[in-house]
Amino acid sequence: MINSIKQKAIVGKNGKIELSETELTEGSLVEVIVLVESSDDEDETEYLLRSPANKKHLLDALENVKQGQVISVDLDEYEKSHL
Repeated sequence: MINSIKQKAIVGKNGKIELSETELTEGSLVEVIVLVESSDDEDETEYLLRSPANKKHLLDALENVKQGQVISVDLDEYEKSHL
């Protein structure tokens, strides 16, 4: 069975990363995956607008809203009819 531990850590001197307060026993074999948080604060809209296709889709959707062309969906009713 595979268990996981998710913890934020700060990279120390010489790239050393330490985990604290784990239930790991000394000598345990582990596999490590490091996910590095981005340092720039790009928001989701900026990210989506980078792609020309996404940009067109988003701008078309905004124009539809301005013109009152909005589709409302009752999620409870949708779930009942699609389950």
